[in-house]
Amino acid sequence: MTDPVVPERTDSGYRSPILNRPGAVDEADTSPDVGVPFHYGDPFGEQRAADSGFVVVDRSHRDVLTIGGGERLTWLEGFVSQHVSEIPDGGGAETLILDANGRVEHHAVLADVAGTLVVDTEPGRGAALLQFLTKMVFWADATPETAELAVITLTGATLPASLAAPDGTEVALPAGDYASAALPGGGVARRMPWPLAGSIDLVVPRSGLTAWFDAAVAAGARPAGSWAFEAMRAAGTTPLRGRLGVDTDEKTIPHEVPTWIGAVAQLGAVHLDKGCYRGQETVSRVHNLGRSPRVLVRLQLDGSGSDELPVPGTEVSSGGRTVGRVGTVVQHHEDGPVALALLKRSVPLDAALEIDGVLAAVDPDSVPQETGTQAGREAVRRLRGQV
Repeated sequence: MTDPVVPERTDSGYRSPILNRPGAVDEADTSPDVGVPFHYGDPFGEQRAADSGFVVVDRSHRDVLTIGGGERLTWLEGFVSQHVSEIPDGGGAETLILDANGRVEHHAVLADVAGTLVVDTEPGRGAALLQFLTKMVFWADATPETAELAVITLTGATLPASLAAPDGTEVALPAGDYASAALPGGGVARRMPWPLAGSIDLVVPRSGLTAWFDAAVAAGARPAGSWAFEAMRAAGTTPLRGRLGVDTDEKTIPHEVPTWIGAVAQLGAVHLDKGCYRGQETVSRVHNLGRSPRVLVRLQLDGSGSDELPVPGTEVSSGGRTVGRVGTVVQHHEDGPVALALLKRSVPLDAALEIDGVLAAVDPDSVPQETGTQAGREAVRRLRGQV
């Protein structure tokens, strides 16, 4: 068994003001989501509310940066995995930053509005991302800096088309994945494909966090905690959306989380046809010649033996042999305990798995389907006279 993976936080003492609301319960100190509400006393009810209406989730522990300057997008293009140089005003994307060996160092969500790129990333990872970006500026007209912005997410089956801002302004919510729009008083609204399709991130001034949260509640949203958000992401989204530092480790390469592969229009974070960037060789090699050694899948857990669930980073074993590591683990209101795990591709789909004494099985619907023979692999076979 390994220790839980908890990213080093920029501000280890962060506590959202939303935790002062009646019924709000904080996460455990070992959780990457400590500092924002875990639930409000009825976690399964909060999940069901998203099935029939919509909920508002405080994700203000995420780190947010901004990048200004006329060359911000063309500069960023040179070292990230997504093709970002032609993001239009009011557009967005997801992207990765890789190390020289193609391992994932950063995952970021972008929104470019009115000459400023808003960048948000996992809690505790903003300082390292800002340090890297600052070192890469050189002579470019690009100014990365920390932003006093906080993320709130609206998600569910019946999101409204507009929302009344705290000052009474009616704000039309952007349509189309990653579409973004300025908010009155600062910040942006951005359409997202997860945790459920059509979700909205409100990236708002921290000083206005409670006012925007109240505005969402006034519009009909039920407050929901990180428990509900993670349950929707882990059990309600196919293909799976992995979370850096929770569903990944220091060895993770992009192809191990298949939804990261693809252009902006494909809702991916790695464009397979863009120019050179650090780690691209690994991406190209895996895409053309083979498959990643591991892949992210969903596991159904046996919850009958204990109320204690495995923690992120715990080894997954089969027949006494380690075959992977578990990431997100959460109780879903319909599916029971579920987990995301990076498993070796050699593991049979019907293998009996165990995670720290808890039995588990692969959800076959979560396993990515092969989409044909890689061009490079086919060329090798021809050279060897195998076709």
